Amino acid sequence: MCSGICLGRPTATRQSGPVAGGNEQRGPVALDTTTRLQLAIAGTRPGRGPAGLMRQARRIGVTAFYEVLEGLDAGAQASISEEARALASENFTALIVGVEGYPTQLAAVEGAPPVLFCRGPTELLTSTGIGICGSRNVSDKGLRAATACGEAAAEEGLTVISGYARGVDMASHVAALKGGGRTIVVLPEGITRFRVRRGELASVWNPSCALVVSQFSPTQPWSASAAMMRNVVIFGLGLALVVVEAGETGGTLAAGMRALEANRRVVALEFAEIPRGNAMLLRRGAVPVRDRSELVKQLKNLAIDPGGNQLCIGPHG
Repeated sequence: MCSGICLGRPTATRQSGPVAGGNEQRGPVALDTTTRLQLAIAGTRPGRGPAGLMRQARRIGVTAFYEVLEGLDAGAQASISEEARALASENFTALIVGVEGYPTQLAAVEGAPPVLFCRGPTELLTSTGIGICGSRNVSDKGLRAATACGEAAAEEGLTVISGYARGVDMASHVAALKGGGRTIVVLPEGITRFRVRRGELASVWNPSCALVVSQFSPTQPWSASAAMMRNVVIFGLGLALVVVEAGETGGTLAAGMRALEANRRVVALEFAEIPRGNAMLLRRGAVPVRDRSELVKQLKNLAIDPGGNQLCIGPHG
């Protein structure tokens, strides 16, 4: 995937134009890996907010990214070009809105990032998947439930999408891979910071079944705000979001609320003692699941009715 480094504008037969949310619909352009990486790096430089770039990209397509890159001085362009070539040589790529490969389901969500850096099989982005989220400080029963969710998803042929934090996220990634399934790791930091963690994950890691994505500048360190921002990608890529344990505040609850607002299905686990955040989501329209058989039923329903209407998939519907 001019002055300074001149990339040239897209010459693909498909036009660059507005994407989901714009006034017109045109097909995405095709760009090589290094060019996509250059545009993505330019679009995620420190100090640039993603929301403004996404609004511009929805209006004028990939031209918005060229305008950002060509507005930089020659030294910055040269540095970006060198970084892009280095990333490409290590099998990183980038997807940018308005260019072939960016997931249309994610593009339709308010707050979707303009850029996704990727390493691994990007075809997983078009597979049918579910997001799974929950507390880092999860209870033992929540950890067992997260494992069961990952296992059930793998058995149903669904890709597990989660955030690579300890607790629920890690348990769901491990369970999916251990069950012969697929997983997408959504990072709260730059993609070059990713490492396969020692322990159980390392023992089941399969690079042909795991895709790592990040919406942030390639070297950006972890931050709490980035962890919150990446939740849009977790539920935006999936047909549903399974909430294992949510507190009455925090990122898991925020992810569930945003998914409901985006009309994405939210499944909240019900334990004997329901976590406060789960109870709040249930009051807002999330679907209750009390055991594995009910979860499997909901997962099967996704293939039959992939829409977002919460009321269509009640536990006895």
